[in-house]
Amino acid sequence: MRVAYQWVDKASDILNNKIGLNAAGVKQSYQQLLTEMSQQKQKAGTLNTAIDNFIKTTHSYWSGLFHCYEIEDFPRTNNDLEHAFGMLRHHQRRCTGRKVAPSSLVIRGSVKLACAIATKLHSFTASDLAQVDIHTWLELRSQLQKHHKARIEQYRFRRDPKAYLANLESRLL
Repeated sequence: MRVAYQWVDKASDILNNKIGLNAAGVKQSYQQLLTEMSQQKQKAGTLNTAIDNFIKTTHSYWSGLFHCYEIEDFPRTNNDLEHAFGMLRHHQRRCTGRKVAPSSLVIRGSVKLACAIATKLHSFTASDLAQVDIHTWLELRSQLQKHHKARIEQYRFRRDPKAYLANLESRLL
């Protein structure tokens, strides 16, 4: 049991990154720890299955686990990320004067959140914005427009389901 707790403490130390490794260094150190845990899990005694579960869960989150070491001030935990979302909702409510965040936040939230975090860290000039790839921007706009159209269709259905279904039926037949 003591060995399992030592591994968890070591995992915590690696992820806290007090020595200041880059993302690749943290990833490599963490992978070495997981390899050690996998090879020596019998030392954990009754926590053997818990070690297997820990390794399995870690591998399922692996692709998104180290972004916070690549991007400065990127939220490291779910609590930090939820705080960023809460901050965005708060500002949206204040800007619109509404008691709740506007529904556009559902459709364009991915863009609005990224913009809110980016502008908090850096003040952008017109020349910064002019360097954006126009094709990527148009593709993003197209994706957001699809979400917006789906949202409008939901509204039309809720408002008048019979007319919506009749229109849909006429288009399909």
